[in-house]
Amino acid sequence: MAEQLALVIGGTIGGLLLLLLIGASCCLWRRFCATLTYEELPGTPAMASAAASSGQQDRPCQPHARTQLSRPPDVPFVVPPSLQGRDWVPLHSGEWTHAPWDSCPASELLPHTPSGGLGDACMVGAINPELYKFPEDKSETDFPAGCLGRLWFSVEYEQEAERLLVGLIKARHLQAPSETCSPLVKLYLLPDERRFLQSKTKRKTSNPQFDEHFIFQVSSKTVTQRVLKFSVYHVDRQRKHQLLGQVLFPLKNETLAGDCRRVIWRDLEAESLEPPSEFGDLQFCLSYNDYLSRLTVVVLRAKGLRLQEDRGIVSVFVKVSLMNHNKFVKCKKTSAVLGSINPVYNETFSFKADATELDTASLSLTVVQNTEGDKSQQLGRVVVGPYMYTRGRELEHWDEMLSKPKELVKRWHALCRITEP
Repeated sequence: MAEQLALVIGGTIGGLLLLLLIGASCCLWRRFCATLTYEELPGTPAMASAAASSGQQDRPCQPHARTQLSRPPDVPFVVPPSLQGRDWVPLHSGEWTHAPWDSCPASELLPHTPSGGLGDACMVGAINPELYKFPEDKSETDFPAGCLGRLWFSVEYEQEAERLLVGLIKARHLQAPSETCSPLVKLYLLPDERRFLQSKTKRKTSNPQFDEHFIFQVSSKTVTQRVLKFSVYHVDRQRKHQLLGQVLFPLKNETLAGDCRRVIWRDLEAESLEPPSEFGDLQFCLSYNDYLSRLTVVVLRAKGLRLQEDRGIVSVFVKVSLMNHNKFVKCKKTSAVLGSINPVYNETFSFKADATELDTASLSLTVVQNTEGDKSQQLGRVVVGPYMYTRGRELEHWDEMLSKPKELVKRWHALCRITEP
């Protein structure tokens, strides 16, 4: 008897739970179906346009008396009154469906200005296509005055194989000595100037496309001390090579970081035809920013240095010192380049100097040779500054820097031997 009573009670409870489950399912189904129904906006396009035209001709717009617009045929949802009159784009085609513009926009969407005019109101939420455009590459169109040409190349270093991969991509705006130009490029890995790799000659074009690849085998210990040199030549009818310009590219750590291919472009530079001075020459740039009170020095390269080669392995660096009233203020050094009489640096240094101090300040650039045993020897020095300290080309370089603020002024200077005290 007790078992039958338990079965009856269990069946009753199960039936009630089943009824509750069915009721809840029906309720959820009704709500779901309600979300799929759309409400048609009252009014027709004719009524909306008539109301808009009458409102514009007879009386000014009232913020709360907005015109009712019909739903566009391609918009399957209710359009709020504050957003009526927008331009809608159908999802199934690229054609625009233009709804009449509401001459009375919602007052809460308009910016509150003292004048209260609606002419300056901007569309909220509009997409500005200018923000999604990539910056235009002007490297093939913008060339500075007197440019000898521009060269594109790529550099990649494989650490495991110890190979330097150089890609010669293209050149643009080459200045040929004749009407036609037939360029070729020779690649050097300085300081070794005896061996080089050469590209194919491109006939009758000032904008050659090379797309050639070259491999230099170089140790990972010395690769950062080497300099890539690209010499661009024009081949005339007698097959003589005339130099159009060159590019020197030091292989620094940041350039070779990671096993990735980097595409770089550089402007061609004319080769200096002047013979080196007795103790060598140093090329650097000067610039002064009067707004930031910053003096910038870019040490580019040296040539014709007289190294003491009888002292084993040597390296050369440049020491840049800022002086004021012949008193030392600050000193900075470039990285050392191993055993080259024509080292390339391309390193930038900045010094803090007020405009009032430039009449008594000067820069001293000293080329120093390091030898085994941490011994150093000064190979030569250049001092640039005002009339108080310098004359000739050094004074002209300083004055040109002051006359062209925020512009790099580049010049060669002869090194002078430092007299021992």
